[in-house]
Formats: sequence, C-alpha cells, structure tokens
Amino acid sequence: MHFKLIIAFVDDVKTDKVMQAARESGATGATVINNARGEGLAISKTFFGLSLETQRDVVLFLVEEHLSRHILEKISDVGEFDISPGTGIAFQIDVEDAVGVASQIQKLTDVVEEAL
Repeated sequence: MHFKLIIAFVDDVKTDKVMQAARESGATGATVINNARGEGLAISKTFFGLSLETQRDVVLFLVEEHLSRHILEKISDVGEFDISPGTGIAFQIDVEDAVGVASQIQKLTDVVEEAL
C-alpha cells in the first residue's frame, strides 16, 4: 500500500472542520501542530510592535494514495483556501515508506477497493 502525506496550514478556527472533512473523505487520523506563523504575498501588519496575524495550525494527514486528491480538495473547500487569500494552503507529497499503520491497512484496503 502506498501513502501520501498531506500537509495543511490552516487558520486555527477552521482546524476542527478541516479534520472532520478529511475524515469523512477517507483520512484515518491526523497530527496537529499548533501555533505556526507564516506570511503570504502580503506582509503581516503590526500595531505598536504586536503582530495582528491569526494563528495557524499545521495538520498532517498520512493517507492512502488513491484517496489523497479527494481529501486534498475537501480540505481546500472547507478551509476556503481558494476563496479568501491568506486562509491557508495544503499540498501532498509522496511517502516512500511508513511504519505504525498496520492497524489501519485493512480498513484502508476495504475503502480503496470500494472506491476503485
């Protein structure tokens, strides 16, 4: 079984919705890293030296490769990444190997067979 790693940078107020949408689309879990910062095209504004940027969460999803594009699109829809600039981004990368997922492989096999 082959996997993709989806990495999503999400407004912290949308993290739970993004995780729920990913799970409904076939993701079997996620890891959340809180309080990330970043900049896009526009430089972050400050007020007397205090940053006015919103906090971001980094959400990591290890997903089966056949489900990854659908999950990525759902994350984008729920996170409104293409609607409002600065709300977040998500991308996927190939995973060469993974351990610790043996308990999920049987469930994923059934889901992927149904999808194909």
